[in-house]
This record gives sequence, structure tokens and C-alpha cells, in this order.
Amino acid sequence: MTQATFEGAGRNRLAKAGAHIDRKHSLRFTFDGRQMIGYRGDTLASALVANGARVIGRSFKYHRPRGLLTAGSDEPNALVELRRGARREANTRATTTELYDGLIADSQNRWPSLKFDIAAAAGLASPLLHAGFYYKTFMWPAAFWEKLYEPLIRRAAGLGRAATDPDPDHYEKAFAHCDVLVIGAGPAGLMAALAAGRGGARVIVADEDFALGGRLLSEQVAIGDEAADDWISAVEAELEALPNVRIIRRATVFGVYDGGTYAALERVADHLAAPAPFMPRQRIWRIVARRSVLAAGANERPLVFGGNDRPGIMLASAARTYINRFAAAPGRRVAVFTAGDDGWRTARDAMRAGVEIAAVIDARTGVLSPENARIASTALRIMSGSQIVATSGAHGVRNISVRDSRGKISTIACDAVLMSGGWSPALHLTCHLGSKPVWDNDGSAFLPGELPPGMIVVGAAGAHFTLSQCLATGADAGRKAAMESGFPSASFAVPAAEDETTALTPLWHVKDSRGPAFVDFQNDVTTKDIAIAAREGYKSVELLKRYTTLGMATDQGKTANVNGMALLAEVRALPIAIVGTTVYRPPYVPVAIGALAGHHRGKEFRPVRLTPAHDWAVAQGAVMRESGAWLRAGWFPRSGEDWLAATIREVTATRSAVGFCDVSTLGKIDIQGADAAAFLDRVYCNTFSTLPVGKVRYGLMLREDGFVKDDGTTSRLGSEHFLMTTTTANAVGVMQHLDFCQCLWPEMDVQMTSVTEQWAQFSVAGPRARDVLAKLVDIKHDISNASFPYLSARELTILRGTPARLFRISYSGELAYEIAVPARFGAALAGAIASAGAEFGIEPYGTEALSVMRIEKGHVAGNELNGTTTARDLGLEKLMSSKKDYIGRVLSQRPAQLDPGRWRLVGLKPQNRSQRLSAGSHLIDRDKSATTGNDQGYVTSTAYSPALGHWIALALLKRGATRHGEVIRAVDLLRATDIEVEVCDPVFLDPKGERLHA
Repeated sequence: MTQATFEGAGRNRLAKAGAHIDRKHSLRFTFDGRQMIGYRGDTLASALVANGARVIGRSFKYHRPRGLLTAGSDEPNALVELRRGARREANTRATTTELYDGLIADSQNRWPSLKFDIAAAAGLASPLLHAGFYYKTFMWPAAFWEKLYEPLIRRAAGLGRAATDPDPDHYEKAFAHCDVLVIGAGPAGLMAALAAGRGGARVIVADEDFALGGRLLSEQVAIGDEAADDWISAVEAELEALPNVRIIRRATVFGVYDGGTYAALERVADHLAAPAPFMPRQRIWRIVARRSVLAAGANERPLVFGGNDRPGIMLASAARTYINRFAAAPGRRVAVFTAGDDGWRTARDAMRAGVEIAAVIDARTGVLSPENARIASTALRIMSGSQIVATSGAHGVRNISVRDSRGKISTIACDAVLMSGGWSPALHLTCHLGSKPVWDNDGSAFLPGELPPGMIVVGAAGAHFTLSQCLATGADAGRKAAMESGFPSASFAVPAAEDETTALTPLWHVKDSRGPAFVDFQNDVTTKDIAIAAREGYKSVELLKRYTTLGMATDQGKTANVNGMALLAEVRALPIAIVGTTVYRPPYVPVAIGALAGHHRGKEFRPVRLTPAHDWAVAQGAVMRESGAWLRAGWFPRSGEDWLAATIREVTATRSAVGFCDVSTLGKIDIQGADAAAFLDRVYCNTFSTLPVGKVRYGLMLREDGFVKDDGTTSRLGSEHFLMTTTTANAVGVMQHLDFCQCLWPEMDVQMTSVTEQWAQFSVAGPRARDVLAKLVDIKHDISNASFPYLSARELTILRGTPARLFRISYSGELAYEIAVPARFGAALAGAIASAGAEFGIEPYGTEALSVMRIEKGHVAGNELNGTTTARDLGLEKLMSSKKDYIGRVLSQRPAQLDPGRWRLVGLKPQNRSQRLSAGSHLIDRDKSATTGNDQGYVTSTAYSPALGHWIALALLKRGATRHGEVIRAVDLLRATDIEVEVCDPVFLDPKGERLHA
């Protein structure tokens, strides 16, 4: 065996291995303040291995020293803090962190240092801190919980420190459609992408690594007549050249959703010290694919034995990765402990790299393959039928105790143990729509159950572990996915590959081990914890998970779950297939909240929506105000006017002549179908099936619990065609509600879509409103009072052929119309209305004037439709049909909702007409003190009424309908006002509606 040679750039850096690092570009980085050197192509983990770092972190519960276990996203131990200041990021896996020059990393969950952690003293009490300790201990005495237990637990909880300053980076969301999504770019994924891409399908390849190739990057194998690295380069070059193929590197598909939708996280700039200007740090992709090919590979399982968590003990496949890909030796004298043939492959590659092999310990007897026999024929120490029962070493393994087939225990010196307990397919994405994996006894692994629609599983993710199987299943899946997407099958030869042996005899744990045997490394869950949980009645895998925290670490049980389930099955004397698995849910890997939010932060928390006539309003000097997600004109001030003066002028002009307002923000939902009328009867509490074509009706919608959800108007444009309008604030909620109702009654022939953004709409109100519209509506359309009375609706043309819709409805209480045109004509229509009304003294008015006029007319809005009011509370009980069923009808009859003592809508006038009323004031009887016990209701909306010359208000008052004429007090403790008010009808102006019908 050749002796390994090491570089000066790292005490464990191999001089003759590592084809995937660039030794010409060295990178400096620090770990816990210690300066180190790595190379371009390293991960932080591989650079730490090369520099001889053994202890990388501390476990969560006992603060035990932990080293690297894996080389990928399944790493439970090596969680570090990256960067400083506002960019500090906790709980980042060193194994997936791409090294860059100047990287700063710190260990976490330790104090005062990684090597000396005071909290590690908890390990001395580990015999007492078994599963359920917290539940049993912190129950008594009860008074201690709030004062002692909870503060201590909260102080101890958590891993790492989040940044305290605002995140300086930004995040993006992106959307893509494809015929075939290939998840993973190992041999199976590359073959699938090649087959589908050659067939002409639009292909997206998403891989979480920064280099394509998957496990091939870590293996010494040949494909056809060329080395694996050369084959990867050739396939990558061909895929890059295909115009119908997109490769997204550093992208992890973390969720599968309905309708062929997949979510992926792309780490755009995580491999840089700081993103370039305008570069996002991370990007969330929403990918909609006709077909998907899951080529996510498999996760190697640890072996469970006494002291298996010491630094230096890692998975055998991870060691191959560090040796072959990164030229980093996990130790200088290593032992291999395996239950299958895969561990022998690690021994072979370590030998080729010159790493000293202390022993190959195989738990099996008499199962040597020809390849393993050749390895055994060397001068290695081979121990068949043997098991590691204990380890020793303070900050890393130094010695192992091995029990042979005769029961004799030997001590072997080594600084690393490379363990292989078999492979578990990475099938998590197959379960995100509710399916559960199925146990396969022959392969000793869970296999995918029912697949999401359109998904094909290939390679190791489908338990096809040999390289030839990966290539073949990938090519077949790529061709099939392309053909099912409507593309021809691309014929090409699948390259040959030597079939490696994959024999395995599962070893779930080494019995009679000395010392704790860990199943979940991050949460310190041991075999003892699982046995205790089962003995105490937590026999379901879901209950076991929550009682012991098994699989609840940041790796979501990728390395722990199968071993834990097997141990539970053993304790319960049941097959693993009966015990089953926990539920796999998105995300597959942790996703930063910033990435999920994207640009939605600060002022961009939600997109600002502008009406089609926004620029026109701004040009007129409008003061823009936020109205839900929209910017709307609040008022149009003239020189020297404040908001109140401008509002009074706008209201006066509208009431005396004519005004117009942009109401494009109202929700507009187009509803069509043979059952559209019947559908509306079910969602509204009043009847719409009797509404004639060309008419509008006010509608009231209840929630399932009988409370008012929203109000608005619905017009019948055709026998099977309706247009519903909603309040601006509830537009999205009503659309969601209708979608839900459609699911309740799938047999109904009804289709609906939101058209809010497709139409610009303006209210033209006032005594001269008809005169203004007569100058806009094409002459062939009669809009006289006789031909187009109140509550009419019609599709017509304006301005010589522009399509439009005209509705005679009023929110102001005046003769009024709402005219709608396609959104592209919105600004032009605003200008045309202003020009047509100039001779009549027309004024544009904003939301403040709109609010004043609706309060004068007693119309309810969001302040009154607040989710706690019923139709009776608002005086709208006449709309509640007794001849049909509708959503909310039954629960609206509950005694509490029929209680005559409920708050009812009323109007309020100040006794002293010069006093100003304020919204939010509480209503108190004249002779009672202002206390909660004497509260009779509150003021919902207030306005100065130009028509009446004083302030008025709408309010909800206990037994309000019977108290008109009574004088009470409106008390606002915040503003220190106490005003006597007269209770009156909520309709202050034109109670008979004569103006509406003018």
C-alpha cells in the first residue's frame, strides 16, 4: 500500500487526488478566528477536513463535540454561523457551503469555546435526561413554570444567533414552465435530461450542487470508454448547447404541489462574500412542469453503536467524497465499519489515495465479493462478523473496541471511522402530496409509494443503486417524459458501466454496546430514548418523533429516521412495514424566510397596485392615499386648501352639479355558466336567479357562521353571464370564497375569474350626471330615465365605438352611473369625462368625498363590515331570503345572532353642532361613567356633512334600532373628548331615494 502524501496547504490535504478542486486558486478563510487555506471548488466542510479540523459543532441537547457526518444536505452536525453583522447567518451546513475567499465561519451552540463548552456538563446528567424528561420534570410545582422553567428553556433553546440588523440583501421570485423537470444532475438525472432534451422537450435541470455529476464526482468509475469526469463534461456541454434545456445549479427542489407545480431554492450569491449590485442572494423558483423525473439519489445510513458520535466518525460515502472530489483525507489512520459492500468501496479508494487502513470491520460473515476479496488479499486487517462496541477519545475518536465473531474484544487505534449501514432512497418529494413510502425487505429500504401525477423516479431514489441501473432508468424516464409531453422519442445508446456490488445485511444497532448509541445526532436521541418512548406508550412513529424529537433536527431525519423506525419495530416486535414512517412535508431543506418573502418587505411587503387612470389623477394634483393594496386619489386640493376644504368642495360640487370618481379598485368577478344564477343564489342571502338580463341588484354575502362577509352589486349581462362587484378590501377574499364554494358543488356548471385589472371604472354622480354621459355615449344608445332607469346595466359603446359597460347604481345617493371600459382606455376616459363635464362644473373627487357621501346616505363599508356584524345588525335583514337556502343561513338563526340586545347600526348627530365626532369613540349613557361595563357600542365612521353643516357619524349601538331620538355620550378617552350625541336614523340625506331615480 502506498503511503499518502500531504500538502502544506492543509495537514490532511492529499497531493494526488481531488480532480474537482483548482489548486491554482487558493482561498483564505477563518473558522473560529483561526485562519486556514482552501481551494476553489472546496466546500467549507472539505476545507476544514483538509486543515485537520475535527470538532465542528456541539449537539443541541448534551453539547457533545461533533464532527462531520456527511458531505451533503443531510448533514446534522456541522452547522455554523457565516459572515458578520447584518449578513450573519446561523445554522448553515458546512457541507453545502461553497468556499470563497475571505469566508468567515464560527461554530455555534458552545460557550466559551468549541473545545471547552461549559454546557457539555449536561452530558454528565444524560442518564437522567432521557426521552420525556422535560414533560415529566417541568410539571411540578406549577408556579415554577412561568417564573423559572419557561425562562430557562427559552434561554437554552435555539441554535446559533440570527442577525440583529436588517438584512441588506434582497431575494427574488422567478417562474418557469417546462415539459420535463429533472430533479438532480447525477448519472440518472443527466441521462434523463439528455434523452428528453434530444427529443425536443423543454427541459429544466435543477441540482443543489454547484457542479453537475452527483455521486459521480465522488467515485472512481468509468462510463463507456471514458472516465466519469470526461463523460460529465461531454453531457454538460451538450445540454448547455441545447436551446430547449435550462440548467439551474445551486438549486434545490424543496416542495411538490398540486397541478405539477414545484418549488426550488436557488442560492444565487451564497458562494460570494456579498452579492453584486442588483444581484439577489437567493431566488425561489415556481416551476410548472408537465412531467418530472426525480433523480435525487439516496442517503447513506449511519451505524448505531456505542460512542458513534465522536468527531472523526463519518459515513463511508462522505469519506469517498472528501478523498476523491476534494483531496481531503478524513483521517490518517482510518477504520472502515460496514454492513454491506459499499463500505469496501471506501476502503479501496482510501487505499488508492494512500490513506492508512487500520481495519475493515464487516458485520457480515462469508459474503466477500470478488472485488472485496481482492481488497482483502492485501495486507489489510479484515475482521468479518465483527462489530464496533465502543469508542474513546475526548475531542475525536482515538481508539475503537471491536467485538469479533467469537466475542473477543480488541482495541484498535485510529483517528477516523468510516461507517456504512446501507442506503435510503431520497424519496421525500414523492410524499409531499400525501403519499407514504413502502418498505422493501429485499432492499432494506423504504421505496416510493404512490407518485405525484407526472413524476417518474429513477436511479438511487428508486433503489436502483448500480451505475448501469442509474444510466438506464434515467434514459428511459427522459424518453418517456418527453413522449408523454408530445415529443418524439430520441433514440441513442445508453453507455455501458460496470455493475458494482450492492449486497447488504442491515444492522440496525450493535447490541450490548458500551456508551450511548446515537440515532439522531443533532438532537442527541439514543437507542435508550426510543426504547423508553415505546415502553411509555408512544408506539406510533409520529408520537415517537414528538416525544423523543427524533428526526426533528434541521436535516429532518435524513440520517436518523430509518434507523429509528427499525429500532421502534424491534422494540415492538413488528415488521418495519407495519411501523411505517412519519409524514414528509415541504421543505426538503431549510428555506430562509427572506427567500420565501422575496421582494415583499418594507414598502414592498405587497405590490402597490395602480389604477389605469393613476397618472391622470396625479397630473390633476391628487393626493394619493393607500386603500388596501391600491393607491387611490384621496382628494384633489386647490391652492390653499387642506384635505377637509378640498373634500367639502368636491362633495358640494357633486351634490349640486356633477362629480366623478375612479372606482376601478372595486373587485370585479366575471361569472358564467348554465348554473351561474343558481350558484349566486347559494352564495348570496338574497335571490339572483330572478334578476332580469340588463339589471343590477345589490347583494349581501354571509360567511358560514352567519356573519356578513361582503356586500356589492351583481349585474346580469346575459342569461348565463353575471358580473359581480365587491368592496375593494374584500376582493381577494370573496374570490377565494367563491373558489371554495365551487369545490363544494362540483356538479354545478359555473366558471368564474377575477377581471378587476381588466376594466377601468368611474362613477359619475350628481344631478347633471346624465348630461355628462350623453356627451360620451354613442348616440344610438338611449340612456334616458325611461329607457335606462335606476339599477340598469348595459353593454354599449362610447366615444365613437369604444366598448364599454354602463351601470346605473349609486354609492353617493345621487343620480349616478358607473361606466367601465377596458383598462387600456382608462386614462383617456378620465380625461374625456372631465372634458364632457366642464360646462356643468364637474369636479373629480377622491376617497374622502366618497366616504362623506356614503356616510350621509347611510351606506355601510369596511368599518361596518368588520367580520363581527350580522345582516340584522346593519339593518339589512330584509335581504335574507326565507324561500331558499344559502351559505350562512342556518347559523345566522342562532339565538345570539337574534338577540334584540345586539348592537345595531344607527346615525349620530352632536347636540352641539360645532363639535367634531371621532371614530372609535365609545357610546355611554348620559348618567353612567365611561367604563367597560357601561359600554353601549362605538362609532364606526365619521364625516363632516356639507349638506347638513355639521359632523355626523355611523355607529353600532346596543338596541340601536329602538333608540332613535335618545341622547347619549360619545367618549373618546384617547383624544380626551366627551360629546353628547343624538341617536338617529343612519340615512341622513334623501331617505326616500328621490335623487336616485331622478
